[in-house]
Amino acid sequence: MKFLPLLLLLPALGLLSLAPLPPPAPTAPAVPKPVRRALEQVQPEALRAHIAYLADDRLLGRKPGTPGYQLAVDYVVAQLKERGAEPAGENGGFTQRVRLRRATVQPGADVVYQPPTGRASLPLDAVGLYPHPEQPAAQLPAAGLVFAGYGITAPQQNYDDYQGLDARGKVVVVLRGAPRTFPSTVAAASQDQTLLVRTAAAHGAVGVLFATLRPAPAGVPRPLSTTSVVGPDGRVAAARGFVSGPGGVALTGTLSAAGLQALLRNAATDTGQVMARLRQGTPAPVALPGTLAARWQSAYQDFDSYNVVGKITGSDAKLREEYVVHSAHLDHLGVGAPVRGDSIYNGAHDNASGVATVLEIAGIYSRLKHKPRRSILFVLQTGEELGLLGSAYFAARPTVPAAQLVADVNTDMPTIIAPLLSIVPLGAQHSTLAGPVAQAAAYLKLTVEDDPEPEQNRFIRSDQYSFVAQGIPALHIKYGNRTPDGRNNLNQQVQQWRALTYHKPQDDMNGTFDFAAGRTYVQLNFLVGYLVAQAPERPHWNPNDYFGRQFGGQ
Repeated sequence: MKFLPLLLLLPALGLLSLAPLPPPAPTAPAVPKPVRRALEQVQPEALRAHIAYLADDRLLGRKPGTPGYQLAVDYVVAQLKERGAEPAGENGGFTQRVRLRRATVQPGADVVYQPPTGRASLPLDAVGLYPHPEQPAAQLPAAGLVFAGYGITAPQQNYDDYQGLDARGKVVVVLRGAPRTFPSTVAAASQDQTLLVRTAAAHGAVGVLFATLRPAPAGVPRPLSTTSVVGPDGRVAAARGFVSGPGGVALTGTLSAAGLQALLRNAATDTGQVMARLRQGTPAPVALPGTLAARWQSAYQDFDSYNVVGKITGSDAKLREEYVVHSAHLDHLGVGAPVRGDSIYNGAHDNASGVATVLEIAGIYSRLKHKPRRSILFVLQTGEELGLLGSAYFAARPTVPAAQLVADVNTDMPTIIAPLLSIVPLGAQHSTLAGPVAQAAAYLKLTVEDDPEPEQNRFIRSDQYSFVAQGIPALHIKYGNRTPDGRNNLNQQVQQWRALTYHKPQDDMNGTFDFAAGRTYVQLNFLVGYLVAQAPERPHWNPNDYFGRQFGGQ
């Protein structure tokens, strides 16, 4: 009671507000002295050396299935051995075979749209068929069509493009996009082609056509091709935008802007009306008159590539059976069309820098006499540039018990071109991984920011998403916007760099690098993984989180 007079005076003094207090600043973790010493020994020059080797012209862009990629595999295996990592691949070695299948639609594919009497037909080139990765000769008997907006069913967001729409036995037409009200990572995940196909199949669809609003460029359309992963049983084990077997579909393909307009016009609506509703966040399902039938053949080229898997065994008798993954993709684009006189796509930033980060994290562990409680896996994946294929295969068929994978800390093109002062932990907000990220950032005096470029959909465009799709909490740490001059516009600098460098031969050792920033990335990602490996409880999805409910069995 003696405090009551003071409390009554606070409003008059302007000291009491209904606004909530700001959350307390994250507390830096108590890092043991041996770990601090090991962190300080990370050398920027070591990162430079790794990147220089992996991005050398001799490796010819590290394209999966080529001798250059195998040189990269051999280098990474040797570096992991040197750092005391144990083999954790297949057959007692450091590698996991990933059989890749490049499939192409053969000339002569037959697509027949039968409109109702008196209605418009489709342009001859309106439909492009993706190859069927399992059936060299495939067909779809005449099936009805429906338009399902963005093709999203998301109860957590109170949104369903299939509401009131009968898609059973039909081909579903969808637009790529998501309602503006969706959080950025949820919007990105909702546009994942594999999820869209799986959602359509769950509603009974037999096919999916991905429509575009952009007019097709002039010229002869190229046949569509895909790359998938074939498991030991000969069935497709991973394919971007295709789901095989039960719960799959018979046909996937594209639909031109002119084709979409014709279908909607036959249904007595138009693209403008549909897009107006979708922009307002209102589903716009439409039953489309007519039927679609198709018959096509696919040609295959199978070849082997490899994931590299090493481990550090944990120190706790029980928790050592659980694994924290540090991942990065090892592949790049190989040799391609010349740009400014160069045709080797070296991939120095994308993703030799990420691989170098993982190797130096292994180096930190090599300097620790006392290992963390959980075991650590170092996974360098193939086929990321082909659609996250190597990581999808590993996450679905890991070389350790699948239930024992507790988290993935992925590193993909950290973009080390400027000092690292702030970070964007893509995906961390969906799970308890946000805690160790905040602690590690506080230890290194980094601030944590929201994604400055949510429209880039980066959360689903790199290998961490393969782990998320298996229900495993995962994240990918990118640069934030803070700059030493206080302008805090690093994303603008990155956009300019990306326009000249990203996925071009100019991504080589002659470009811009800040290896001190790379050192900070190593320390940061190590600390995040180390804190997870030491924690009594494994990470988990936040209650009612979109990804936890979609993939984690919540």
